[in-house]
Amino acid sequence: MSKRPAKEEKLAEVVNLHDLRLHRRLDTYRARLDRVIKANKRAVTRMFSSGFLFTKDGTRSGRDLLTAHEHLLRAMMLLNRLGNQGDVPAPRKAEEVDAVFAELDKLLSSTAELTEQTGALLNELRKE
Repeated sequence: MSKRPAKEEKLAEVVNLHDLRLHRRLDTYRARLDRVIKANKRAVTRMFSSGFLFTKDGTRSGRDLLTAHEHLLRAMMLLNRLGNQGDVPAPRKAEEVDAVFAELDKLLSSTAELTEQTGALLNELRKE
């Protein structure tokens, strides 16, 4: 009797759902940040090209957009930290990760408020 070679068992790949969810969530936040950064950049460009940036209200709006940009830079740093791409190791405990996401949400909401105020002024400028 000849021996047949043993069938190789195919091992199923183990997927860590926690890491997968985290990466998906990070991708969503990165896309959201990218959209806000582009919108703020367009607003500053429009304010500059129209001359509105050099008015009293325009200067105030420009400062608001600068503050919003600072919030976005902080948010990018937090995202890099969560993705293990930053200088500080990513938090491991679920409570720590949730706290970082809560800070991200707070930064993004304050950025949205600042951007909304500027958008309202730019809409008024359009009407004129």
